[in-house]
Amino acid sequence: EAVLGIAGLRALRALGFEIDRYHMNEGHSALLVTELLKRFGTHGPGHDGVQHYDVAQVRDRCIFTTHTPVAAGHDRFSYDLVERELGTSVDMQALRRFGGHEDLNMTHLALNLSGYVNGVAKRHADTSRKMFPGHAVHAVTNGVHPSTWTAASFIHLYDRHFPDWRHDPEVLLRAHIIPDAEIRAARQDAKRALLSRVRAASGVVMNPDVPLIGFARRMTAYKRANLLFHDIERLRAINRKRPFQLVMAGKAHPHDEDGKKIIQQIHHHIRDLEGELPIAFLPNYDMELARTLISGSDVWLNTPIPPMEASGTSGMKAALNGGLNFSVLDGWWSEGCVDGETGWSIGDGTDGTTAEQDAPMLYDKLENSVLALYYDDPDRWTWMMAQAISRLGSYFNTHRMMRRYASEAYLR
Repeated sequence: EAVLGIAGLRALRALGFEIDRYHMNEGHSALLVTELLKRFGTHGPGHDGVQHYDVAQVRDRCIFTTHTPVAAGHDRFSYDLVERELGTSVDMQALRRFGGHEDLNMTHLALNLSGYVNGVAKRHADTSRKMFPGHAVHAVTNGVHPSTWTAASFIHLYDRHFPDWRHDPEVLLRAHIIPDAEIRAARQDAKRALLSRVRAASGVVMNPDVPLIGFARRMTAYKRANLLFHDIERLRAINRKRPFQLVMAGKAHPHDEDGKKIIQQIHHHIRDLEGELPIAFLPNYDMELARTLISGSDVWLNTPIPPMEASGTSGMKAALNGGLNFSVLDGWWSEGCVDGETGWSIGDGTDGTTAEQDAPMLYDKLENSVLALYYDDPDRWTWMMAQAISRLGSYFNTHRMMRRYASEAYLR
């Protein structure tokens, strides 16, 4: 983090750059403020023996985006470690003043020396204001880069109807003018590409005419990748009535034992349901696999414990490909969900809900809303795909996000 925050700033200067604004994403680079404090400090200690700094100058140059309500995402270091690694190259009194007296909290260091602070969704900003009282936390909801996360079949579809969509994704607002048959064809092409990948990677053969649910996340406890399996008998009953398929992927942090156990549990469920419910867990999850999986899924499932999902971007990627989100009301989905139009909600987004509370709602809506619509009203399903592209793809993208940062944070 010293290499990122301190050496990174020095490298920019050595290359001749004069930087007006420094944007810190999470606290990992927050030690850069120590370099800025030096730059705007006095020539020596004041009469009280404490080095004085022009803090306003530092805050004017710094923007900080916090990304997670999860405690493990906020780095803390003992001052013994800080002194051992950085020695006299930093002002320890200043670090304690701005970063905490007991230990160095990188998030607090960034918060206390940034003139603009934001969360990555409206709900996340609300949560962050509760976590960090006394700080004004704005909201700039994340977005995804459209052409990076759109399947080839949808790229060709948008190129035909909206030639400028890569540079101006707002034109996707007019997705409703695309003929239904063309949207369905693009969706089936993306789905077949995923099913081919599934067969090659797992040997599981899936049916392109059966609804496919996708789930891919970092495997950690709060994301609840195993919520769908909470009641196996209920899951079996739903599948007997209205068959579906499930493709999953994801990795656990090497030190996250709970995350590893979740992956083991999923593989146990796959074996238990073999011959009834087609399920594949794809290995080696990376960006390339993510695009294939997200773009090829009919339904994109997300089941975190609210309000732990700061934003979540995979659902935005699904929407660009006509995928319908089926998600807990947390992160970006609190803004994007129009139930029964852009996708479906699970629960009402109440903080800290349990699996016992959320699983019955998940099963009820899966059976009676999601799968019922797929089988009973394909025209309405296609209409919802167009709504997802139009109302979500046109807004939850990097173009809108960067305009917000430029106008509200960088040019303030």
